[in-house]
Amino acid sequence: MPYNFNFKLMKKFIGPGIVLLVIILAGVFWWRYYFVFAEGVKAGNLNYFEKKGFIFKTWEGRLVQDGFQSPNPGALQSNEFRFSATEGDSVSMILERSGGKFVELRYKEYLNPIPWRGASEYVVTEVLEVGDDRDSGLPMQ
Repeated sequence: MPYNFNFKLMKKFIGPGIVLLVIILAGVFWWRYYFVFAEGVKAGNLNYFEKKGFIFKTWEGRLVQDGFQSPNPGALQSNEFRFSATEGDSVSMILERSGGKFVELRYKEYLNPIPWRGASEYVVTEVLEVGDDRDSGLPMQ
């Protein structure tokens, strides 16, 4: 055999290399799916809140906020906030009964969604206020 391959040297580097690779991949997975990028509060009228999904049933909702946004010049559309909410806690039970009402929500923004957490990067963690339709601010009563 012209080439003398040292198996002891290979075993010395393969084990720690695999451990290091697993640690790096776990860190990247945590950063992409569990790192909280931002936290905040949004308020508006709750348009819908529903439980949907093929395998993982998650709560998804849409909040219509005051004002308009313009994705294209000359076009207007309502300012919407699409979000997910965790199941089995007071958040989903409160929002399920608050359709069409003014709500104020605290949320966390993740870098990427996970199927069992919801279809949105925004996950509502707390309902701060539930009220009737927000006053339009007009002087008429």
